[in-house]
Amino acid sequence: MIRKLTSREMSSVSSALRCVLDKIEAAADKRKKAESDPSNVPAITRLVAVSKTKPPSAVIEAYRCGQRHFGENYVNEIAKKSIDPQILEECKDIQWHFIGHLQKNKTGALVSCPNLYMVETVDCDKISNSLNKQWESRNKTGKLKVMVQVNTSLEENKSGCKEADIASVVRNILDNCPNLEFIGLMTIGSFDHDLSKGPNPDFLKLSACRDKLCQELNLDKTKVELSMGMSADFEHAIELGSTNVRVGSTIFGAREPKNPNTSDGKLDATAEGKESSEPGNKMVAATNDENLQGNMTTVVEATDDLKNMSIAT
Repeated sequence: MIRKLTSREMSSVSSALRCVLDKIEAAADKRKKAESDPSNVPAITRLVAVSKTKPPSAVIEAYRCGQRHFGENYVNEIAKKSIDPQILEECKDIQWHFIGHLQKNKTGALVSCPNLYMVETVDCDKISNSLNKQWESRNKTGKLKVMVQVNTSLEENKSGCKEADIASVVRNILDNCPNLEFIGLMTIGSFDHDLSKGPNPDFLKLSACRDKLCQELNLDKTKVELSMGMSADFEHAIELGSTNVRVGSTIFGAREPKNPNTSDGKLDATAEGKESSEPGNKMVAATNDENLQGNMTTVVEATDDLKNMSIAT
């Protein structure tokens, strides 16, 4: 049985959403005042409300409050929510973002989702080519917006292409994927970065990657977005130029227990946050091992020594 939000929870979503939007506006103003070059100041930052593990009623409540962009990490979950009768009835202008690790064999199910707006986690030609083919085969109108995910921290447990491969992946989208629209770069960022020690190096690196990409492929920098920043650091990310932030727990509260059947494979950290930053605390994350046949679910227990293994929102 699908849980519905209580009246108190609905009120909490409304007030939390307003608070996040106010903080986004304040951070954008701060960025504008600090930047001498107007071309480096992004347009209004897009808020993607990460509704992973949350019931449809949470999505509907945020939608009623004016939110339109929603993010999901798992293909199975976004597929289910996108066809939920109540969401289809009450959220006609909803725009879904896929922000999780994507496997080629899941691209068909993903592009079949109604109101799919953007895939933020393209990291290789195989995925972009498959999305392009699947989008065309389903006679979708317009183009599917995509971002290329970059593993700026070079952590093995995070998805994303290497810095050296960005131009190649983007060039393939531009030259060989007529059904896709490349709009920017995305990264996770270190969960445990101490801002007192300076700007998040992952955010600085993504911005530098954009500069290099635009120079190499002769792209208009103002039209290449940066998706970076989550619940713990979205204000900081905006100050460093983010045009797209992914915020979940700050709006919807702690994530619900996840059904193992919604996992799409590789353990990733494409949503936001981490279970805990306190030494000795443990977390449990469920994932399907791509290298195993069937739907076997592997449960991984890790300490803080295994950095950024969380996919919490």
